[in-house]
Amino acid sequence: MSDVQQRIDQLVKNNPIVLFMKGSASFPMCGFSGRATQILKASGVDLKTLTTVNVLDDAEIRQGIKDYSQWPTIPQLYINGEFVGGSDIMMEMYESGELQKLLAA
Repeated sequence: MSDVQQRIDQLVKNNPIVLFMKGSASFPMCGFSGRATQILKASGVDLKTLTTVNVLDDAEIRQGIKDYSQWPTIPQLYINGEFVGGSDIMMEMYESGELQKLLAA
């Protein structure tokens, strides 16, 4: 496992909720990242306690997270060490109530 993969793995496994995104929870830098933070907020997540990783700050992380998850787009949400998906999947899960259940577990 490369250094960047190890860094990502530690972030994912050591934080209950991690969102790899463009920008930050308080200042998203793309519409999809903004949508992801709003979905989490609507699901009851305190954005101050959310672990976010701004992929625009680190080119290795930006590509590394795509390799790590084998998912081509950002944002990417991880809950309890498991990859959940991007903003479209988050929205579907939110609308069905599945995301709220996963966050509560």
